[in-house]
Amino acid sequence: MSVARESGDRAQQLREKARHMTEAAERTTDPEQRRRLQEKAQKLQEQSDQQGTKGSEKVRPPK
Repeated sequence: MSVARESGDRAQQLREKARHMTEAAERTTDPEQRRRLQEKAQKLQEQSDQQGTKGSEKVRPPK
């Protein structure tokens, strides 16, 4: 499996986990718990974006 594929798979997993956290935040009635879940979801989404970027970068051969 290529590095790009692994990064893409990891990014997808992080996005899925972030989505689940967001959904859990929407269901909870405790404002503090909602805030924590939303923050975790946001961090996971940011990590997902970074992983996705890593996978799409082209590797340049040395000169």
